[in-house]
Amino acid sequence: MLADSNLLIYAAKPEYAGLEAWMAEHVDSVSAVSLVEVLGYHRMTPEVLQLLTRLFAPLRVKYPTGLTFDMAINLRQQRKMSVGDALIAATCLEHNEPLATANVDDFKWIAGLDVVNPLANLGA
Repeated sequence: MLADSNLLIYAAKPEYAGLEAWMAEHVDSVSAVSLVEVLGYHRMTPEVLQLLTRLFAPLRVKYPTGLTFDMAINLRQQRKMSVGDALIAATCLEHNEPLATANVDDFKWIAGLDVVNPLANLGA
């Protein structure tokens, strides 16, 4: 299962206790887009950067291919969505992986994409 950027951000917050453990059990990869979205935040404190870097460490980073870009273009032609979301969704489709995200509504319309919201099960 591939983690959306928002899950890594939530997992770094104390009010989402349990999410890190859930991710350790269910998530094994992340899009390279999430590296930029999450670690590229310009106002991040060194403590948060250290925590997020630890969360990324066990995950396999999947880099976009030509096919990823073609699929992302197709998704954006169907409906308005951010470039990041389109690339993350396309990465999941290309690798036939479910997407773990708190933003289910952003992705539920995509045919063939299995979307899981772990926060729904964690009571957050």
